[in-house]
Amino acid sequence: MIFKVYFQESKKEVPVRENTKTIYMEADSERDVRTKLADKPYNIEFVMPVAGALLEYEKQNEDFKVLEI
Repeated sequence: MIFKVYFQESKKEVPVRENTKTIYMEADSERDVRTKLADKPYNIEFVMPVAGALLEYEKQNEDFKVLEI
């Protein structure tokens, strides 16, 4: 399953909505996503499963790339 992860690049800074970034990951569950990203310095805000029509919409974005860890 594909997940969209909203995050800030630093755990040490206060989250600012304008600095939120996204990545897409393939994983079995939200817990699996968080486990795979645990060694990164990311402050994960939200993890959302993406499937069906939403996934097709997201694929149209030029920045759509699935991160494989």
